[in-house]
Amino acid sequence: MRTLGLSRSLFILVGAVVAACSATPGTVPFGQGGSSQSAGTGNSGSGSTSTGAGNASGNGAGGGLSFDAGNGSGSGTTGAGAGSPCVVTNMNADMDGDGWTPAQGDCNDCDPNVNPGAIDVPPTMSADGGIGPEVDSDCDGKFDPPVPCDTGLALDDVNGADGAKAIELCQTTVTNPATPKQRTWGVLSSEYVRADGTAYANPGLQVGIQSGWGPNVHVQGGANMLVISSGHSRTTSQPGACGSQSCSDEGPGTAPPNFPQDNPACPPSLDINDDIGLQVDLRAPTNATGYSFKFKFYSMEYPYYVCDSYNDQFIALVNPAPTGSVNGNISFDSKHNAVSVNLGFFNVCDPTQISQYAADCGFNIGSTCPTPPSPYCPSGTAELQGTGFDVWDKDSGGAGATSWLTSQAPIKGGSIFSIRFAMWDTGDDQFDSTTLIDDFQWIATGGTVSVTTTPVNQPQ
Repeated sequence: MRTLGLSRSLFILVGAVVAACSATPGTVPFGQGGSSQSAGTGNSGSGSTSTGAGNASGNGAGGGLSFDAGNGSGSGTTGAGAGSPCVVTNMNADMDGDGWTPAQGDCNDCDPNVNPGAIDVPPTMSADGGIGPEVDSDCDGKFDPPVPCDTGLALDDVNGADGAKAIELCQTTVTNPATPKQRTWGVLSSEYVRADGTAYANPGLQVGIQSGWGPNVHVQGGANMLVISSGHSRTTSQPGACGSQSCSDEGPGTAPPNFPQDNPACPPSLDINDDIGLQVDLRAPTNATGYSFKFKFYSMEYPYYVCDSYNDQFIALVNPAPTGSVNGNISFDSKHNAVSVNLGFFNVCDPTQISQYAADCGFNIGSTCPTPPSPYCPSGTAELQGTGFDVWDKDSGGAGATSWLTSQAPIKGGSIFSIRFAMWDTGDDQFDSTTLIDDFQWIATGGTVSVTTTPVNQPQ
């Protein structure tokens, strides 16, 4: 028992702006450079091109696209270079090196971003106000970018597949498909786990699928979001609400290797308790360069137990670990502080309780404890209202939360990887924390994606 004053006992998806071509052998312009979209009309005849339209692969200054049947039309991007032809002559050859031949369902074997494993890209607005074309990048015969699938989910749903749906991971696929055409992107498996990846058959109240979090916190994508907690994932008005600062359901757990992640300026963290996670195994779209998701972290630890050995944590543990991660974790601040009350993004709290900031740390290590950030609690307490974090911890200076944050990481298109969204109580099973997770998106800009965590609406 702790005694106060003492130590404890999207899509951001911009793919190739190309029109998917027929799998019939023909000629497609394939050159260098280009940016804005335009359309052109091809010449009649076998595999010829016209000038002035750009090319179907998104590069060069070539013209339209035509096939053996006669007059054709093409679209692409106008560029500075002179296009050179890409000729599809063999239905069983993978000319663009994307892993599919025309015979296996590649509807544009001149563009590695167009194949059955790609994701359809919502049109984007160019600098001149024009809207790009709707491109069937996944070769299924229609333009169908992903849409949310999380309506109708129950608050107490503990099916891992529905947990993935709550964060907009809707499309499913299989690890070893019968045909190359079925080697699509999507969720391979999804289950609730303990922090170390051990299956958690019935997480009960530690999991909730919520349409909001109190009256002032709203979903970031679709109709619902996933909530996981070292206590109960319920607000004050819902059945099963904790009703206090601590609710322990599971007891001691095993942390992943190298966790809890210590802040070297603070007392070390020890064992973990009441750990909960959702592990999702995925195959990325072939035209993806990264992915992102949004989260928001609440803790009864804030502000009294800042820089203490009890700091609860949330991690997004990725395997294989991407470059830039910390032991596989991709959610941390600019100082590589893990998501806990030591994170630099805690700005939802009571500004009148500044005297309670790191107070317990002061009893332990004195003058080396951190000073309050400035400004202190700039977002006030509105996003605590109705959540329990506004009323269940008044005797230790209230509680606190981060703003909505976006974490992103790079991925190799078409690769298989896993993400384990996990959290726990550190040091004991008291003073619970809760994480909201929502709006998973694939990034397909074609550019470089790095591991970052930033406030929502702030440039990555």
